[in-house]
Amino acid sequence: MNEMMDFGDAIRAMKQGKKVARRGWNGKGMWLCVPLCDGPKEIPATGIWGKPNAEYAEHNGGTVKVVPYITMKAADGSIVMGWLASQTDMLSDDWVIVE
Repeated sequence: MNEMMDFGDAIRAMKQGKKVARRGWNGKGMWLCVPLCDGPKEIPATGIWGKPNAEYAEHNGGTVKVVPYITMKAADGSIVMGWLASQTDMLSDDWVIVE
């Protein structure tokens, strides 16, 4: 891990395709990323998770625009879709890039 950053720096790093984490997190191996860091993408219905969203894409001509979002790799190995920062996360200066 590199030098510590604030949350704004962490967001900029994720937009560049990097993974970030808080040094103060208790969970081992946790990190965040922005899967669509280069902007919105048209995704085919067959690539959409969740039946209602896939059905919407199918009725929308077979694709749907997906906008960037933050995911978290949690301590249990799962991926959390649509991670939200707490106020403590946003105001912390212990963010680092995960290699």
